[in-house]
Amino acid sequence: MKKQIALLIKSACFLALLCALMVAASYLFMPKNNHKTFGVNDAEMLARGILGEKENSIDVLVVGDSEAYSSISPMQMWEERGFRSYLCSTPAQPLYDSYRFLRQALDRQSPSVVVLETNAIFRPYKLNDYLLSRAKNLFSILRYHDRWKSLKVNDFGRPVEYTWTDDLKGFRYNPAVAAANTKNYMLPTDASTPIPTLNESCLQDMIALCKEKNAELILVSTPSTINWNQARHNSIAAFAEENDLTYLDLNTMPKEVPIDWARDTRDRGDHLNYAGAVKVSAFLGKYLQETYSLPDHRDAAHDSSWNDALGRYRNMVRG
Repeated sequence: MKKQIALLIKSACFLALLCALMVAASYLFMPKNNHKTFGVNDAEMLARGILGEKENSIDVLVVGDSEAYSSISPMQMWEERGFRSYLCSTPAQPLYDSYRFLRQALDRQSPSVVVLETNAIFRPYKLNDYLLSRAKNLFSILRYHDRWKSLKVNDFGRPVEYTWTDDLKGFRYNPAVAAANTKNYMLPTDASTPIPTLNESCLQDMIALCKEKNAELILVSTPSTINWNQARHNSIAAFAEENDLTYLDLNTMPKEVPIDWARDTRDRGDHLNYAGAVKVSAFLGKYLQETYSLPDHRDAAHDSSWNDALGRYRNMVRG
């Protein structure tokens, strides 16, 4: 019995020491800034630009995959409506990463509204991937283990300081045009596409987190002839009703968002191009401001950074 107790004590001490070492190594390997020169993954850099925004300055936070960052332009909504929004969107974003970005952003921001673009809800993933992501959240050395190549002496004592943000606030400008085939787009059906079990669990975590942070979570399906259909709409509509969430399916709103599928997509209906994003952003900006009484910060004398970024945005899209 004494041997068993001694073994348990040794095991507990070993685990405690291992955790302490993992925590110390995680702090060392963690990027000390949010720019890619500090070791941030290229795919995540734009999404992590929100960390460089002033604390509690963002009114609307958007999470989701490439459908979100192709369709929603925060700078356009700033120009037209004056509220601040940011897209924490990455290519092929799994829903557990949507939750990770959401939690990370809500540590520094207090948005009135969180928008989840719904395409990621139907992207399946394995339990192992989900568990590994949770482990990486606890021990960042698992996420940034490759940083050993770029470690510097000051990484050993340097504090974490986020200074970089994206002028486009996570939006990705693309003016290319490649017309879509709309023959089978949004054909009527009573069928529903099942939400993967792990994704539904992750959705519940996001709902709970938004409630905890007093943010209104809404679901938005941006226009896509390839990724969206009536069966997916039916599933999300049912989920939204069951969980008392607002759901906007822009694929079912041709009058409000008049997408021209010959001109407003960059890759034959998979994603919108800039022209399509202008239409989505105009509608969504008006809807969000009027529905949630979002403030207009455009005349705020204490912060000119968004107006400065707007000038650079204008030069890009109008040049």
